[in-house]
Amino acid sequence: MPLAPLLSLAVGAFGLGTTEFVMMGLLPNVADDLHISIPTAGHLVSAYALGVVVGAPLLAAVTAKMSRRKVLIGLMALFVAGNALSAFAPDHHWLLAARLLSGLPHGAFFGVGAVVATGLVAPERKARSVSLMFLGLTVANIAGVPVATFMGQHLGWRATFLGVSAIGLAAIVSLALLVPRDHARAATDGLRGEVAALRSLPVWLSLGTTVAGFGALFSAYSYITPMLTDSAGYADSHVTLLLALFGVGATVGNLAGGRLADHSLRGTLFGGLASLVTVLALFPVLMQTQWSAALAVTLLGTAAFVTGSPLQLMVMEKASAAPSLASSANQAAFNLANAGGAWIGGLALAVGFGTTSPALAGAALAVLGLGVAGAAYAVDRRDVAPTAGRVVATHVLRHRETTHR
Repeated sequence: MPLAPLLSLAVGAFGLGTTEFVMMGLLPNVADDLHISIPTAGHLVSAYALGVVVGAPLLAAVTAKMSRRKVLIGLMALFVAGNALSAFAPDHHWLLAARLLSGLPHGAFFGVGAVVATGLVAPERKARSVSLMFLGLTVANIAGVPVATFMGQHLGWRATFLGVSAIGLAAIVSLALLVPRDHARAATDGLRGEVAALRSLPVWLSLGTTVAGFGALFSAYSYITPMLTDSAGYADSHVTLLLALFGVGATVGNLAGGRLADHSLRGTLFGGLASLVTVLALFPVLMQTQWSAALAVTLLGTAAFVTGSPLQLMVMEKASAAPSLASSANQAAFNLANAGGAWIGGLALAVGFGTTSPALAGAALAVLGLGVAGAAYAVDRRDVAPTAGRVVATHVLRHRETTHR
């Protein structure tokens, strides 16, 4: 497996993951400096997510005929520009626009990067290659976000965005040096052909599984701090360390999911979702003591991110004529899950079901994800004659492309 180009993708993923999540820890600093309220500063989180949802499919579609290596470098250049503008934003409105710009390349980078990663390895290692790229995202939760938050609190929030810009520049250099050159690609019918490739029920069922499955995660994770302080009895000062445990669990789950998915793509997906249902359903019990609460946070990250690589490959498989667009659309679905899961978890709290009720709402969403994944499996069995042996990521591109035509 060519580790050097995959790690260059991970560097870009590390920068993207850091800038996406660091704003949560910097909200008080930004609000004080720009003389705005905390809720108003919270719009900066939403602006980034909106940029991801809009930019992921749009940028992947309009760059369909370009060299993927050049696209990745261009996306990171846009990322650097957005973070540099954030660092020098004179007021809240300019910062809002800069955060939107920063989010535009996020989903497209992961989408195109997943296609590049799978093209660098043997068919039986595709899921592992995607998990190595995602490693940058999970490590960002362990190291990138805490360090960037500490920097912002002591050197000012603007220094954080300059630091993230430097990570983006390092990613550009590593991508230029380590990712093999490729030629411009001939899309079937340009933008129309890319979009047409998504007009199938299996693609939308795969995207729906992502929304429901990761919506389950964010239903609980968005409210993990009050669970840890009010239910488990942790002090506020301990929460950052506990969230790092989530990152550790996510890293373990991501790497395990990549390896398992290379043996059984759909089996790993079903197993990950079933594990997520179990962990979330046990949250009311696990949050009663401090040691079990720490275990719950770690297991949550593990169970959720086991499904990351299988979901990414599943969407690419179902839209084999436009894998970059489909893979990017999956990142947009991930951010819709972020917003939707947080909203559903908030509803459970608002009606008075208790501090751990967002986790139970998440368990229900994970059950829904299992149902959607089951429906996708049923559609596959209806449309494609069963083949002997296991379902393996080997068939991600060529096999499915020929069988669906």
